[in-house]
Amino acid sequence: MDTKKTELVPDNVLETAAECLKVMAHPVRLKMANLLMTGDFAVHEIAERCGISPNQACEHLRLLKGHGLLDSTRKGRAVYYKIVSPQLPGLIRCIQVNCAQRS
Repeated sequence: MDTKKTELVPDNVLETAAECLKVMAHPVRLKMANLLMTGDFAVHEIAERCGISPNQACEHLRLLKGHGLLDSTRKGRAVYYKIVSPQLPGLIRCIQVNCAQRS
């Protein structure tokens, strides 16, 4: 047994993390966040790259924006999304490092 003291994460931080994880707990939303880490994309581009309809993309994006993870800007008829949550890229990197299948 390890006798080193481990500092516990404060409850408020765990609650915030749990809320973020609940929102992100869908493969399409994770794929969207992964894509948006590379830049800003219009809804139709996100839908195409995620293999879903623009309507489905809008629903997912609306949820992510509603929880403060993304923001959007309109350019003409297109709506572009970008990541605004500083934690979201870290979550995606954590998934890349810890959840990738190892050969």
